[in-house]
Amino acid sequence: MSLTPSETLETFENPNPDRDYTIHIEIPEFTCLCPKTGQPDFAILNLDYVPDQACVELKSLKLYIWSYRDKGAFHEAITNKILDDLVNATQPRFMRLTSRFNVRGGIYTDVVAEYKKEGWEALIPVDLP
Repeated sequence: MSLTPSETLETFENPNPDRDYTIHIEIPEFTCLCPKTGQPDFAILNLDYVPDQACVELKSLKLYIWSYRDKGAFHEAITNKILDDLVNATQPRFMRLTSRFNVRGGIYTDVVAEYKKEGWEALIPVDLP
């Protein structure tokens, strides 16, 4: 059992690199600190991605997310930093990170950041009856 957070994201080989498919990961207990007040900020992170050659390993993702618990950052900055780190680690075809921060001072904040690999086109959804 790991007793400390980590900033290292590990990956494993995509078992189906010839197919576009979506991986959805919900992280309901994200915490960081407000850079102005030092008070905790809480968020639900939703990660959706279409892997290319690598997928993110979930235990390393959990430890990586834990590493933000004592870091102060604005919602916009932290969402984009997490997305950049995940893109650098996995080199996906597409990735979207949605951060849904809990209310603070009567205001909710959602931040959505996306990455799309150059030349990749999403499949056209099939609409079944």
